[in-house]
Amino acid sequence: MIEAKASYAEIRRSFAWRIPEDYNIGVDVCDKWADRDPDRLAIIEVDPQNRGRNHTFLDLKRRSNQLANALQSLGIGRRGPVGDRVGVLLPQGFETAVAHVAVFKMGCVSIPLFTLFGAEALLHRLGDSGAKAVITNAEGAAKLAQIRDRLPDLETVLCIDGAGHGAVSFRDLCDGQGRDYTPVPTRAEDPAILIYTSGTTGNPKGALHAHRVLPGHLPGVEISHNFLPHPDDRFWTPADWAWIGGLLDVLMPALHHGIPVVACRLPKFRAETAFELMKAHRVRNVFLPPTALKMMRQVPDAAGYGLKLRSVASGGETLGKELIAWGQEVFGTTINEFYGQTECNMVVSCCSALEPPLPGSMGRAVPGHVVEVVDPCTGAVRPSGSEGAIAVRAPDPVMFLGYWNNPEATERKFVDGPDGRWLLTGDQGTRDDDGRLHFLGRDDDVIGSAGYRIGPAEIEDCLLTHEAVQLAGVVGKPDDLRGCVVAAYVVLRQGFSPSDALAGQIADHVKSRLAAYEYPRVVRFVEEMPMTTTGKIIRAELRRMAEAEAAAERGAAHA
Repeated sequence: MIEAKASYAEIRRSFAWRIPEDYNIGVDVCDKWADRDPDRLAIIEVDPQNRGRNHTFLDLKRRSNQLANALQSLGIGRRGPVGDRVGVLLPQGFETAVAHVAVFKMGCVSIPLFTLFGAEALLHRLGDSGAKAVITNAEGAAKLAQIRDRLPDLETVLCIDGAGHGAVSFRDLCDGQGRDYTPVPTRAEDPAILIYTSGTTGNPKGALHAHRVLPGHLPGVEISHNFLPHPDDRFWTPADWAWIGGLLDVLMPALHHGIPVVACRLPKFRAETAFELMKAHRVRNVFLPPTALKMMRQVPDAAGYGLKLRSVASGGETLGKELIAWGQEVFGTTINEFYGQTECNMVVSCCSALEPPLPGSMGRAVPGHVVEVVDPCTGAVRPSGSEGAIAVRAPDPVMFLGYWNNPEATERKFVDGPDGRWLLTGDQGTRDDDGRLHFLGRDDDVIGSAGYRIGPAEIEDCLLTHEAVQLAGVVGKPDDLRGCVVAAYVVLRQGFSPSDALAGQIADHVKSRLAAYEYPRVVRFVEEMPMTTTGKIIRAELRRMAEAEAAAERGAAHA
């Protein structure tokens, strides 16, 4: 959908959405290619020994048709405006793609579910959505068996490892079905995917997306990967396909373009294994979350793998200039930072094929999207350089339909302003005179200290340039004098030990490189950083630690 031009301005001027009224993701990413080029490679499934097994688009079509017929025989289908919900509780793999494609072609709604979810996390998502079926493996079937009696809507569990724990055999059920299936006609606005957000407060909310979410993603994916597709492109990401970053930033856009996808979800991310996998399977395009990049940066001979990637994209946290420079040396290309969230993803991106990235900026609004910094109360666009809420103008093809069974939360997500209706991302930022957007922090991440408003991302980037620091998280610690002081929680590299002297050196390292008011007055060493399953630092947990420490200090002072 993006046409390569000489400049961002030219691309934006020439861009126009072309989303058909009748559209189905499953037909687009599978049947389209299977009918046109049946032997085209779709999925390379990599086993623990780093051996690959190839699956063509025809394989994907036939198996997804068999699964659609099987689910239909079990009474699952489209009922009214919203089809039955089907959970997909699987790691990266051929059957995972098959499951989503089949559900889409049935006009039903797929629910991506992370394999590391515990029973209670699954109970909330499956109960809230009213899922009628789940496709999983033996491990997932065992978890579901613990909660099955509390899920009255869940009628069927299919297990790719065979029958057991109350599940029926995926293989046996599919093998008995025909390979032909007529997809249910769907419109671009019809519901297709229900992804539960990993919010910091309350139970996760289900973000319901229409089929148009895939074409809505394409401009951002194409820009962040320096204009897809190119000959010999081949995708991989360590991000699980249960998250929007894996499913809709990698798997589905790649299949849309007929680009092979390497399927390998590392049980535990190991930087050396990631390098080996990309080299062995000739990966050319990769989405690497910031945490994965930081871990890979610790490999001393990373450049020795000789990778020649065409594109590397990263999103979730701001990248520092040192990390970008390292990526250029090791990957042979510049890492493109992008920005979005489950409800409205891939709306801002850098594109090194057009211009060098500006450290500290997450890029420009992707063509087709209007992204501004607004007043969260009035919806008025803020002047350049002024802090405000990062917001996306509605309507937008990549924007969610709403939160599942939660119209109040949906309404709170938007604000009406003089220039239209805006979706509030919940993030704070600024926009410069050149149109680039700068991330400051989540609404509750921004630190107020002695009249200054301080974003944690820049301090965390600076901390990572210290030789002793492996990971760093920054929050505000309550302080009677300043309101808050900057507190840094640090995981040390091997060979370094916690000490007051080292804490002082780390604080001075930041003080000498950033503004004096930004340096951490508190440095605490932790064995492990609290992180989400998608690799983001859980600053809410760090804030709880800082608040508990401040309360204990106040108690001791009054004793």
